[in-house]
Amino acid sequence: MTEQTTEHLILIILSMLVALGPRLIPLRVFSTRKIPLWFNEWMKYVPVSLFTALVVKDIFIDTNAGYTFVGLRNTAKILAAVIVIGVAYRTRSMGLSVVLGLVAVALLTIVFTT
Repeated sequence: MTEQTTEHLILIILSMLVALGPRLIPLRVFSTRKIPLWFNEWMKYVPVSLFTALVVKDIFIDTNAGYTFVGLRNTAKILAAVIVIGVAYRTRSMGLSVVLGLVAVALLTIVFTT
């Protein structure tokens, strides 16, 4: 085994431990405690908030131009987002929402070329 291979292996193992920590520590801490009801209610909104932040950034911020606001220039993405919001609200299906969102972006990008 070469020195570079050993370094890569060590990096992979350390990365695994860093990724495992945030999952394992709360599991060990909260497995012996009763979680308050208010905390469970609050945690229901975290995935939606994170997903919304990622999507809004992708639609309205251009990272290639140094994080500039693009306004309504991403018409295809905005319309696709509206479609996904409607489908997600109506069906409550994450899978269907994602698939229809991808199809909508692909088709609307053809129509609204920038």
